[in-house]
Amino acid sequence: MAPKFLSPALDRRLFLSLAGVGAGAAALTACGGPSTSAGAAPTETAINFDGVKPAASIDFWSNHPGKSQDVEKDMIARFEAKNPDIKVNLITAGANYEEIAQKFQTAQAAKSGLPALVVLSDVWWFRYYLNGNIIPLDSLLTQLDVKLDDFRTSLVDDYKYDGKQWALPYGRSTPMFYYNKDHFAAAGLPDRAPATWQEYAEWAPKLKASSGAQYAFMHPALAGYAGWTLQNNLWGEGGAWSKDWDITCDSTESVAALQAAQDSVYKDSWAGVSSKESADDFAAGLASATVSSTGSLIGILKSSNFNVGVGFLPGGSKAKTEVCPTGGAGLGIPSGVSPEQQLAAAMFLQFVTEPENTAAFSAATGYMPTRKSADMTAVLAKTPQIKTAMDQLAVTRVQDNARAFLPGADQEMAKAAAKILTQQADVKTTMTELKATLEGLYTKDVKPKLKA
Repeated sequence: MAPKFLSPALDRRLFLSLAGVGAGAAALTACGGPSTSAGAAPTETAINFDGVKPAASIDFWSNHPGKSQDVEKDMIARFEAKNPDIKVNLITAGANYEEIAQKFQTAQAAKSGLPALVVLSDVWWFRYYLNGNIIPLDSLLTQLDVKLDDFRTSLVDDYKYDGKQWALPYGRSTPMFYYNKDHFAAAGLPDRAPATWQEYAEWAPKLKASSGAQYAFMHPALAGYAGWTLQNNLWGEGGAWSKDWDITCDSTESVAALQAAQDSVYKDSWAGVSSKESADDFAAGLASATVSSTGSLIGILKSSNFNVGVGFLPGGSKAKTEVCPTGGAGLGIPSGVSPEQQLAAAMFLQFVTEPENTAAFSAATGYMPTRKSADMTAVLAKTPQIKTAMDQLAVTRVQDNARAFLPGADQEMAKAAAKILTQQADVKTTMTELKATLEGLYTKDVKPKLKA
């Protein structure tokens, strides 16, 4: 029986996540990231910015989630026109979230070359909090009169801990079910996403027989995606990576969910496993359907030469709704830069998250608009599929602690998923081994730093 770890005094709304890239974009890699084994204590004290003058120049580190480099450049140009005394240098700090994490960790160790604003992935912002690498934003938000109540509650609350705000939402997404409408029509199937994975297993042979595609479904690439998207499969069968801090990946329900995924590849032979980016495989017509980030939406629509359908993630035999996690990234301000740089970064952060800018970012990428007051009329007129992604936000579920908050857990989940889905390893044995690994990560890297 799994040990009952002491639950810290945490608001589990913190543990929502996010992640996403577009078709053809650099593959999301949210595994790994910096260690929590060393570092200063969290910066809990409010910082006084009275009398501080904004820095004349700041660096903004981004991986341009969802191919967003052009829209980021546009926002910077408009910010600089409005604030001519501040220059924002856009730095490509990596091709994905993990590369930014490693670069940020290197700069922390060197105590030099830090950015003033940095993209923070869902799976490692919390460890930066634990290490004291980022500052609470509250005093800056008060000084700049940023209204947090206009942000979508589930997205902004992801970055709250102990009553403080540690980042603001940026490239936020959910996984979504993408399907080839032409293939579905040829197979005589309904023009919708399946209600459950069991229903799709019934549809799959018809798709294989009529579509000409290599697969009826393409499982997302395992590196970076497995821990995120497989929560959907686990939750649908009543399983999970963890329940609070109790690791449950080896439960009967969890094993059954992953066994079904393995059967789709081997026993029933209607699914493949993407080696790099399932959105690209789907857009190329290799599979009739896939699961990918809402941040893939614009890229898929541009890359596909067929009619693309989108829908909510399928449920399972135990749960048909609230089986979708959120994911993606926020923007945070490092503790190791000067107050002048922190203030200038906060001014740019305020600008980036204004309603019109979050609408523009959503239009360019497919990520969620983070502000309630963002006018999405023009965006939805051009890309009505975004409405499905927005609607799915109402039935999302808090991510499992094990996936979002254990350092390196995503990488370990990916290794386990690779054994199951590409090596046909025994599911129960693999999940038992993963449980031991995840418990070790919690005991060593997280539990000692959590408040009692």
